[in-house]
Amino acid sequence: MNTLQATRLVAAREIRVKLRDRTFLISTLFFLLIAAAGTILPAVLAGGPSTVAVTEQAAGPLRNAGLEVRVVADDRAAEQAVQDGTVDAAVVAGPTVLAMDEAPDDVVTALSTRPSVRLLNPDAVDPAVAFLVPFAFAFIFFVTSQSFGVQIAQSIIEEKQTRIVEILVAAVPVRALLAGKLVAGTLLALGQIALVALVAVVGMAFGDNSRLLSLLAPAIGWFVPFFLLGFVLIAAMWAAAGALVNRQEDIGGVSMPVQLTVMLPFFAVIFLHDNATAMRVLSYLPFSAPTAMPLRLFTGDAAGWEPVVALVLLLATAAAFLLGGARVYEGALLRTNGRTSIGTAWRSRETV
Repeated sequence: MNTLQATRLVAAREIRVKLRDRTFLISTLFFLLIAAAGTILPAVLAGGPSTVAVTEQAAGPLRNAGLEVRVVADDRAAEQAVQDGTVDAAVVAGPTVLAMDEAPDDVVTALSTRPSVRLLNPDAVDPAVAFLVPFAFAFIFFVTSQSFGVQIAQSIIEEKQTRIVEILVAAVPVRALLAGKLVAGTLLALGQIALVALVAVVGMAFGDNSRLLSLLAPAIGWFVPFFLLGFVLIAAMWAAAGALVNRQEDIGGVSMPVQLTVMLPFFAVIFLHDNATAMRVLSYLPFSAPTAMPLRLFTGDAAGWEPVVALVLLLATAAAFLLGGARVYEGALLRTNGRTSIGTAWRSRETV
């Protein structure tokens, strides 16, 4: 069995185990529900246009505003329709708008004389959207890299703790064992993100957010390769951390640097998303680029060449961390006599 075949075998095994894991399935369902609720519920809760009872003479402006108009004989019939609950509001002589307990804003707006409006920056992003989009990108990368990274580390520790790793290493090369775990984790993470993105896109289409979808499309397209390389970088660090200890209880002691490399960029993007200079710097740093660069593409602050340069830098960094993580992993994997330091694992690999 060559290395490629062994990698496929390990990856397939890891995927099968994870797809039967109830925690993984519940977390995936949880993310799908959040995506659906965040995109569909606002449109559902907003409701449709008001139904208005009005005489034929006053129906024109309301129809032009897209309201549902119900023509009645006179003002008294219109008022009665409101009291019966068959319409949301009525317009009677005056004009006066009648409603039961809440003013119908869409009816009032339709009857009002609006001044002309000229937008100096018509393409500006809504402030609420400008906050939610960076939060969504950062949250997805943070949660996914943390959860799948921890699972990779826990899988390695479990194999060391039960001595199964000695049997696995006798059957497949160590590098194939690591590569299979990273490939499986990456595929599962991308699959989970793809499902969430699909539900979000369908939800935005349902809520008639076509303009927001068109703005997000380029950012989402770039987010995929940035997420892929960023995840590989973080996963390699988690794999090395897992190989350094022999008990699940000790993972906290070696994982703190890995967690900080994910948490600090997450909070930096959240709190500095409206600082152009800070975001420009963060979009080139490998640990924050997966979220910062897609955000700058969404807001239109990045030139066409910038994501390419940032992606090349991220690729080089991910490759370096992957090689370094593999070396530490190989040097510490078969050590079962307590916690192994990075230096010891690095030197041990030199003698293999």
